[in-house]
Amino acid sequence: MATLKVGGEVDAQCTRCKLSLAHTILAMVGTKIARVRCNTCGGDHAYRGAPGATDRPSSSTTSSTRAPRASSSSSSTPKSEKVVISFEEQLAGKDIANAPRYSPKDTYKVDQVIQHPTFGVGLVTAVRGDKVDITFKADTKTLVHGRGGAPAEKPTFSPPTSRPSGPADKPVPVASETSAPAED
Repeated sequence: MATLKVGGEVDAQCTRCKLSLAHTILAMVGTKIARVRCNTCGGDHAYRGAPGATDRPSSSTTSSTRAPRASSSSSSTPKSEKVVISFEEQLAGKDIANAPRYSPKDTYKVDQVIQHPTFGVGLVTAVRGDKVDITFKADTKTLVHGRGGAPAEKPTFSPPTSRPSGPADKPVPVASETSAPAED
């Protein structure tokens, strides 16, 4: 079986479509899938395996695999499970009151708190070139940053250089044509 990870695909029972369809994994707790998004209707829900499928081993393998686990866990340290940290816990200890307002012109760094006019308070979780991943309470968004640039980097308008003016029906002589006329 393929290794399951966040962003991967799995077949699950969709609560909206009422069918077993392909879903994208949104969250995992340890090695178990917690939340999925239906690739057909876009609905998010808790993971429900396809009917008839189970994530528990069969009874014949259960009895043979449990005995070694019990004996090995008593002699060594127990294996730690992955812990899911809530959005509020990630923001704990951060200065939310002085969070800068999001602007595509500003530059951001990882673990910086920002205030977005639409999505609310967010935490910068990744920086990739001119894009940042910001985790908000509802979702993670990829936004642009550092697009302001210094005024010297932006092109400036320069009017065309003026040429000597003369009558419009006569061509302006160029320096090479003002020399003596050639004889035939």
